[in-house]
Amino acid sequence: MAVNYGSKRVVVGAHYGLRDWLAQRITAVLMALFTVLLLAQVLITKRPLGYELWASIFSAQWMKAITFTVIIALLYHAWVGIRDIWMDYIKSVSLRLSLQVFSIVWLVGCAGWAIQVLWRL
Repeated sequence: MAVNYGSKRVVVGAHYGLRDWLAQRITAVLMALFTVLLLAQVLITKRPLGYELWASIFSAQWMKAITFTVIIALLYHAWVGIRDIWMDYIKSVSLRLSLQVFSIVWLVGCAGWAIQVLWRL
């Protein structure tokens, strides 16, 4: 006869914990490294800050590729954060779903706009 010393722990939810925690940290490090790279480029050049300087920094194809990667990282970082806020604080399932859909549409729109600005230079 088996003796049951307490109830079994039942874990529910989407089980995102570690993966999302790690994704937040990796994307944050990527964005921080990009910021350091951008600051170094601005500080190395002795030209005055203006459109010409920014356009010259982002005109190189490698810089556009890195910037595109950072934009995607930023959007994923924002999505994980806002999704967790909606899941933690909005109890109504229909309102939470609506907010999540709105957030996705907004982030996709921001991505399109950012990429359009980046490749227009």
